[in-house]
Amino acid sequence: METKLKQAESNCLKIVIFGPESTGKTTLSKQLATHYKTQEVPEYMRDYLQKKWNTYGITCEKVDLFPIAEGQMKLENEQARTVNPVLICDTNLLEIKVYSEAYYDGYCHPLIEEYALKNEYDLYLLTYIDTPWKEDDLRDKPNERTYMFKLFEDALIRYKKHFHVLKGNKENRFKEAINQIDRLLKEGV
Repeated sequence: METKLKQAESNCLKIVIFGPESTGKTTLSKQLATHYKTQEVPEYMRDYLQKKWNTYGITCEKVDLFPIAEGQMKLENEQARTVNPVLICDTNLLEIKVYSEAYYDGYCHPLIEEYALKNEYDLYLLTYIDTPWKEDDLRDKPNERTYMFKLFEDALIRYKKHFHVLKGNKENRFKEAINQIDRLLKEGV
C-alpha cells in the first residue's frame, strides 16, 4: 500500500503549484506546462471529488483521502517517467496533508503524512490569495482565505521546503514562476 505513495525516481525538475483553493493553481500549471513544452500533473483530488459530488451530492470525507493520495501519486509517477527536464505538479501529497489537517481537526493518515514529507520537489510555487474568489461545487472557504494561506505557508516553513510566493495578476505570477524555474534550470538543480 505505501509503495503507491512513493515517488518514482526521475531526472526532471519537479515544480509544485501549491496553495489554498481558488488561487489560480490550475491556470498557472497549464501555462507553465505549455511554456516548457512539458507535462502537467493534474489535481486528482478535484476530479475525484467532483465525480463524488455529481453522483452523491457529498464532498470530501476522511475515507477519500487515501484514494486521492494514491491517485495523485499514480499520475505524478506516470508523468515523471516520460518527461524531461521539467514536471509541473498541480498539487502534491503535502497539499493533501494540509487540507486533511484543516478539515479533520489536525488528522492526516500516517502514510500520507510520511510520504508528503519523504517525496522531494525542487520548488514549491505558493499562490497567494490576491486572486478573485471563484465559487464552484467544491470550494467552501471564501471567508477563510487568509487562514488557509497561512496553513499552507506554515507547512512549507515547518518542513523546510524551498518555496517562492507568487502574487499579483496571472501575467505577473506566470513571469515570476518562469524566472524561478529558469534560475533552477540554469543552476542545474
